[in-house]
Amino acid sequence: MKIAGIELKNPTILASGIMGTTGAALARMSRNGAGAVVTKSIGPVPNKGHNNPSMVELECGYINAMGLPNPSYSGFCEEIGIAKSKTDAPLIASIFGGDAAEFTEVANGLLSSKPDCFELNVSCPHAEGYGASVGTDPDLVHEITASVVDAVDVPVWVKLTPNVTDITSIGRAAESAGASAVVAINTVRGMAIDIHSGYPILGNRFGGLSGPAVKPVAVKCVYDLYEALDIPVIGVGGITCPQDAIEMILAGASAVEIGSAVHDDTQIFETISKGIDTYLQKYGYSKTEDITGLSHEMI
Repeated sequence: MKIAGIELKNPTILASGIMGTTGAALARMSRNGAGAVVTKSIGPVPNKGHNNPSMVELECGYINAMGLPNPSYSGFCEEIGIAKSKTDAPLIASIFGGDAAEFTEVANGLLSSKPDCFELNVSCPHAEGYGASVGTDPDLVHEITASVVDAVDVPVWVKLTPNVTDITSIGRAAESAGASAVVAINTVRGMAIDIHSGYPILGNRFGGLSGPAVKPVAVKCVYDLYEALDIPVIGVGGITCPQDAIEMILAGASAVEIGSAVHDDTQIFETISKGIDTYLQKYGYSKTEDITGLSHEMI
């Protein structure tokens, strides 16, 4: 299946932020059934991230405040090369920066390693000056997207934050700047406090909530973006089983990214992909595209 310029083996994609820090890990997720893989977000300079604790498990998912740790683009090209030598699944490079110039610098710096696509992280909620700090402004999103699109010859996806009043305005900005697809959503701002000490649990105090708790938020964002945009929407947020993925596709997702669920099951991609195929056969459909956005026709 071909989506937004990328040929996928199936509609499941490893989301950025888990098992994406090394080429070997990315290749492993491809072998485990991911239709494509997304790297950890890579920036212009090395960054150690926030102090620990940087992640806490809750009854409804996880809150993390990693702080975008990465070796910089110059230190990551080798990992992309390793991943591409070990798998034929598309490799999507997630990148971030503080402005259009930095995003474009990182994209240009990674081009020699030949990623199949770039995913622009304008949505991380816990890295000051990056991510959602720029991704809540449609004008900045347009400027950043247009700059990267002009600089590279591969598809550019834009990962959106749910921490806005109207996510469709951000999606339209990305689309008008030449994005091939939008990815929705990144994590929802959240916090956890230790009731015995009174201190916030995370070293950064707050972070981003992921896992089952955010799935209804993600489904609504995907639904709204599908109605507002002409480019594909990639759904992500709280997907743990085939039923979750199917719900996201019915809302309008052309494919789904899976992140937190990989913590519990590294074979989740194959499980979900087979579950989608079973659903299609049961209801008489031949391909995922046949049910993408189907819920919009039920009104």
